[in-house]
Amino acid sequence: MSLAMRPLSATDRRGATVLQAPVRRRRGNAGLALLDLVLLVAAFMIAHAARFPGELPANSVAAGWIEFVVAPVMIASWMALLSVFRTRDPRIVGVGNDEFRRLITASLVSVAAVAAVAYAVQIDLARGYVAIAFPLGLLLLAIGRKGFRTALARRRARGERLQDVLLVGDLDDVRYVGRRIASTPAAGYRVRAVVTDCAAPGTEVSFGPASATVLDGVDAILDRARTEGVSAVVVAGAIRGGHERLRRLGWELEERGVELVVSSPLADIAAGRVHERPVDGLPLMHVETPEYRQRFGKRALDVLGAGVGLLLLAPVFAVIALVIRADDRGPVFFRQTRVGRGGQEFSILKFRTMCVDAEARMDALEQSNEGAGPLFKMKDDPRITRVGSFLRKTSLDELPQLWNVLTGSMSLVGPRPALPREVALYEDFADRRLLVTPGITGLWQVSGRSDLDWADGVRLDLHYVENWSFVHDVVILARTIPSVLRSRGAY
Repeated sequence: MSLAMRPLSATDRRGATVLQAPVRRRRGNAGLALLDLVLLVAAFMIAHAARFPGELPANSVAAGWIEFVVAPVMIASWMALLSVFRTRDPRIVGVGNDEFRRLITASLVSVAAVAAVAYAVQIDLARGYVAIAFPLGLLLLAIGRKGFRTALARRRARGERLQDVLLVGDLDDVRYVGRRIASTPAAGYRVRAVVTDCAAPGTEVSFGPASATVLDGVDAILDRARTEGVSAVVVAGAIRGGHERLRRLGWELEERGVELVVSSPLADIAAGRVHERPVDGLPLMHVETPEYRQRFGKRALDVLGAGVGLLLLAPVFAVIALVIRADDRGPVFFRQTRVGRGGQEFSILKFRTMCVDAEARMDALEQSNEGAGPLFKMKDDPRITRVGSFLRKTSLDELPQLWNVLTGSMSLVGPRPALPREVALYEDFADRRLLVTPGITGLWQVSGRSDLDWADGVRLDLHYVENWSFVHDVVILARTIPSVLRSRGAY
């Protein structure tokens, strides 16, 4: 019997399905490509005007006419490399740092290619022109991507441009991953339904601000992926059948044009600490041990920043001190015992924002506590003075902590400095926050401050402790300014 005449076996049918299934190509965003083109054209025009001011490039005798003729080729090659390095891939646009890494790589390759071709064919390009055009082009591209990312995040927060996914796994893993997806709409996912063996069909699974219904058991993943019309299946944790079943599931979803997304069990670990070590085709993830020792660069930044801050802000300190004294004749500064690095107690310094007997009145207000965990918080705390309310909203009450930074008990960036009574109630590794020096600002500050619940605050602080980097500190400091201006969570 010829191959064309014999019936297809199960293996043949699967192979035929794969061959016949349409190849699902991801196309970059056309609007983003147009934005890149406009920005690159602008960069080269600015470079030409700066390098050859007053010259008419259309005149073959005028300086800069070679650059004017070659510029479209350079722009086209740059645009092509942005596509080759998949900088507009929907899977990376809008979230994470991979987009910007690819953007930088494509731009460096582009300038290297231009230099190599110009040298090979003896094109005499003005060095000043190239030195302006390429750095400016990269800067404009980065700014454009940031703007595009912000606009995309806003649309996704409104429920637009989201990718519907099927969430699969044990109920605890499903809840954990579902909460993270629901709290980060900028990532572009939306849980449409849940498939699990740990709950009956029809059960509603809550993810905090969102929820989804359990449709079926794990054996029905393929059927449910087809009937629900999802574009991806997210596996949260392990599933029955282990690695082999997960591998086959990927093949079967591929036949149906559905992506497989696997949640890593490594939560809140920066990518820089994870290195892949392949062992006979098995990608093992090696996680580097965090470094908790005092860093010279961090301390140098603290001393420089605190010293300059105290010097420049001296007039502001004087005005605030006068206003506080005029308000109720009480002391200007407030000192309180906090717990720092290694569990060592220190005296934190702030501008006083509460009445003089605030600590004595605290027991009477315990029933009105709105804080989670060991935190005490009240949005309308009656102990806060008129001046104190303004100082808290603007975070000006924190400025004296620059002295704590200068003397070494605090850092510019770090975990929130905790009270001894809070530390006494720490549970489940929360005391790991004490492995590093507390900070005036940190991830908790730029992510919502008092609006965060206790668990989220601890998670952010632990993420900072275990994944510290100098660049991360600089980014947090830069994010602190708009966070303070918005006054979100400041009370």
